[in-house]
Amino acid sequence: MRIPAFKVEEWMNEYEHEAVYNIAETCVDSLTVEELISLDGTNPVDFFQEVSKQKLTYGHIIGSPEFRQRIAGLYQTINEEQVLLMNGAIGANFLVLYSIIQPGDHVVAVHPTYQQLYDVPKSFGATVDLLPLRKENNYLPDMDELRSLVTKKTKCIIINNPNNPTGALMDNDTLKEIVAIAQEADAYILSDEVYRNLLQEDQHISSIVDLYEKGISTSSMSKVLSLAGLRLGWIAASPEVIHECLKHRDYTTISCGMIDDLLAVHALRNYDKILDRNLKIVRDNLAILDEWIQKEPLIHYVKPKAGTTALLHYEYPLSSEQFCLQLFQTNGAFLTPGSCFNLEGTLRIGYACATAVLRNGLEKVSEFTQTLR
Repeated sequence: MRIPAFKVEEWMNEYEHEAVYNIAETCVDSLTVEELISLDGTNPVDFFQEVSKQKLTYGHIIGSPEFRQRIAGLYQTINEEQVLLMNGAIGANFLVLYSIIQPGDHVVAVHPTYQQLYDVPKSFGATVDLLPLRKENNYLPDMDELRSLVTKKTKCIIINNPNNPTGALMDNDTLKEIVAIAQEADAYILSDEVYRNLLQEDQHISSIVDLYEKGISTSSMSKVLSLAGLRLGWIAASPEVIHECLKHRDYTTISCGMIDDLLAVHALRNYDKILDRNLKIVRDNLAILDEWIQKEPLIHYVKPKAGTTALLHYEYPLSSEQFCLQLFQTNGAFLTPGSCFNLEGTLRIGYACATAVLRNGLEKVSEFTQTLR
């Protein structure tokens, strides 16, 4: 199986641990274990005293009953039998594609998005057409263009909502249009929803699995719940898709960590508390980023509607990798080059870090851009 290097992951792996001001991170400011356990007043010492009695077996192979019940509760139309635990959303996405995509299939995927979503199906022998999300359309899909790409042979349409790296948000009307196009081709829709509910305005955006019988939702504990270290994600889909995923899962995954599952359940019991915390972070921090953008004469963007990332366009005579490397080497501020998304002249910023890190990081970017001017 041939597959290109995963550009954004290679970039993060190479530099993030040495960053002084990490404003490339895509998770909302991570919780400590103590913060997580204390959310509902539980004493961490008591909690881990109980955990210490657990035998470290494989645990529940497909995810504990309470984990799957609580994940099902995040949707409107599914039950716990339609939820399958995986090792992060990256594992969930891979398992879905491994299970439903065959050589010769046709796939349409939005771009830009997480590289896995279009390069993995291509590596499995599918023909993949990219649906460009353009700045002039606020990084939302052009429905006529989507219709022109989808054929009777299309096996799956792949979207990412809210979108990484742009922060664009497809509303329910847009999602329903995509569903109608998919129905004509009898195609699946795989929607990577790892940023779902991290919205800048109070509104309800449906999951694709609640809108379409062949909709598949993937997500994780990492972004919305600030628990990337748990390495847990899930697939929510029809019983038929879950059955197919289980068959393929047996060849790659026995179970996920039982301690991770236990901690995830505690977080899901306190989902609303974590979401309230994280909505405040993303909304306060985006206001800070937006104010900063207004003062930078050669940097502009489409203001995000959701998620934790924004795509910054710049007007300096440097490649995006040169910009990010020189910035990093000058003062330790860390951004992601747009070249990781095949979008030169852009930079991805993650603005959901600790507010002090964001402020200081943006200050360092401004110091750097002044030297360029």
